[in-house]
Amino acid sequence: MKLKLNLPFLQPKKPELPELTFGEPINVKDIVAPPFIEITQNYIKLGERFAKTFFVFSYPRYLSTAWMSPLINLDTPFDISIFIFPADVGEVLRQLRKKVAEVQSEIIEREEKGLVRDPELETAYRDLEELRDRLQTAQEKMFHVGVYITVYANSEKELHDLEAQLRSILEARLVYIKPAIFQQREGFITTAPYGMDLIQVYTPMNTAPLSSMFPFVSYDLSSNEGILYGINKHNNSLVLFDRFTLENANEVVFGKAGSGKSYAVKLEILRYLMMGVDVIVIDPENEYEFLADAVGGSFFNVSLASPHRINPFDLPQPTPEERPEDVLRSNIINLVGLIRIMLGGLTPEEDAIIDSALTQTYAIKDITPESDPATWPEKVPLFSDLQDVLETMEGAESLVRRLQRFTTGTFASFFNQHTNISINNKFVVFGIRDMEESLRPIAMYIIMRFIWNEIRRKFKKRILVIDEAWWLMQTEDGASFLYGLAKRGRKYWLGVTTITQDVIDFLRSDYGKPIITNSSLQLLMKQSTAAAETLVKTFNLTEPEKMFLIDAPVGEGLFFAGQKHVAIRVVSSYAEHQIITTAPEEVAKIREAKRIIKGY
Repeated sequence: MKLKLNLPFLQPKKPELPELTFGEPINVKDIVAPPFIEITQNYIKLGERFAKTFFVFSYPRYLSTAWMSPLINLDTPFDISIFIFPADVGEVLRQLRKKVAEVQSEIIEREEKGLVRDPELETAYRDLEELRDRLQTAQEKMFHVGVYITVYANSEKELHDLEAQLRSILEARLVYIKPAIFQQREGFITTAPYGMDLIQVYTPMNTAPLSSMFPFVSYDLSSNEGILYGINKHNNSLVLFDRFTLENANEVVFGKAGSGKSYAVKLEILRYLMMGVDVIVIDPENEYEFLADAVGGSFFNVSLASPHRINPFDLPQPTPEERPEDVLRSNIINLVGLIRIMLGGLTPEEDAIIDSALTQTYAIKDITPESDPATWPEKVPLFSDLQDVLETMEGAESLVRRLQRFTTGTFASFFNQHTNISINNKFVVFGIRDMEESLRPIAMYIIMRFIWNEIRRKFKKRILVIDEAWWLMQTEDGASFLYGLAKRGRKYWLGVTTITQDVIDFLRSDYGKPIITNSSLQLLMKQSTAAAETLVKTFNLTEPEKMFLIDAPVGEGLFFAGQKHVAIRVVSSYAEHQIITTAPEEVAKIREAKRIIKGY
């Protein structure tokens, strides 16, 4: 049976109006009200939309905290009303006393008949006695609780699917619901913001399980050790965390220019340095130079005119668990990837020639699997040695011509030199701002290989920060190497921090998503609309979280740690701010103050 009618309690009775004439304004209620309301035994139809109300009628013995969170986070429109009425404790105690007597009598009767004990009766007896004690000592109170849910859909089929999903979520927690059959009108009003309960299906509940019904529960990322990342915007608690306690210590930081991502990472670096962790930074804009100077770190300005040199042919010393032939083979494979980037790609034939030439180049210097690895550092070849070998090989003429600019040409001053730096300092920064733009991906690759060899040589807790990682992600070999670092770093006590503002370019790479997957920490800061849409799919964000990222103030974002995430506000002390700020006007004042002090 279906009824079509207007509900007087939903729409106040309109006063009698004179007949409308042309140009007279329409009443607002005529615009917002549905064209009709259709009530059936199972649902209400509001215009073209369907609504169905359910009530909770059964709960388990125990309710866990935030058991409603999966329901609250369901990506569909619905209304929930929770009605709580205090119960008369005296009346409840009288009822409990009667119930305890009944249960105890049944237990005694079963014992007299020699029947096997009933665990359910014994459990009920203990629960009743415990509840009586807590009520009598005012540790608990009793309430009558009604929970009602109204879901909305565009069709009957969608409504049925939503009901199945709702039941699945709740029944997995032993919470059972029923539709308000023949009471859909009353159910709709009950979940509307009138504060009226017209269904009145109540369950007695004491304080402890009732508190678990609070639906908006924020994750707490406070631990007993670690550093301060910021303030939890949901509950103003401190976000204290140690990234090295997760399954891996990797982190990705996404944010548009000016969102505060570099500020947040500098703050993290400063605080981890105080915890005794070594930090290495690849800095495309020389933003970390002032920080390195402030903490007594080492800053290497990498460019063609710089005196700092790194030889790509350097070999790491094999660890006790590694075989020399494996180390040599791995280094040759990485060098092939580097040369592929340097020469703008290799054909399969050229790839094979380079692989063979590299093996011969090392062999000429007596670096073979059979030689003593302790002697390798004294014999490391250069690119010019590789060129000499290629000149003797058939079909390598094009390779020789393309390689000459790195051996005798414009780029030889950087690429064809022996290494003259070390990273023994607690804080090391490689600045590549002055490197030609076309050479930045190559320079980042070489620096990362050098760092990786040093990390494998000495086992200690370290963080490697790669700012503007999208430079490296432009080539498949660079992206593959970065992914390898993120995947293998855990074995060497290394946490890789990847920072980028070009989220779309980063995720366009085949290795972008795997790098995120292999990072237990993620920090998302202010995003453009297009980037936010991409992050919604990648991180499974809700619509409010997406809008938060689009409108986020500077220094605020979403902080993910494992399966937990919170909205965070990055905070610093005055002294920390003076060291890490990147605001041009503040940096200018600080530099002027330093100049004046040095002048005195």
